[in-house]
Amino acid sequence: MIASLGLILLCQLTAEAAVRALAVPLPGPVIGLLLLLGLLLARDRLGWLARGPLRNDGVENASKGMLAHLSLLFVPAGVGAIQQLDLIATHGVVIVLVLAGSVLITLLVTVATFLVTARLLSMWGSR
Repeated sequence: MIASLGLILLCQLTAEAAVRALAVPLPGPVIGLLLLLGLLLARDRLGWLARGPLRNDGVENASKGMLAHLSLLFVPAGVGAIQQLDLIATHGVVIVLVLAGSVLITLLVTVATFLVTARLLSMWGSR
């Protein structure tokens, strides 16, 4: 479990260092997730990679454990929001509009991504 968490954090650290060194306009954690996804896909195709934290679903179990306690990560954000109640009172309407717009955009992008993925998988499956 600790080795699996270490691998997850190592992917994020590597990606964060690469993003800062190359000045890529993407968040390091996103690149880290893509790096981890590449490792997991390579592990499934190349048996010799299934060692250490990559064997026996170690990374999957560690990530499930982290997701089970994800709500704890929102506590500092909630405390920070409470400390800024005067700003929230001043700009509350704008904040609500921005949040509603971002939720709508997220839903539309998610639907579009699903449709493109479903189309690609149906084309790939018909070969």
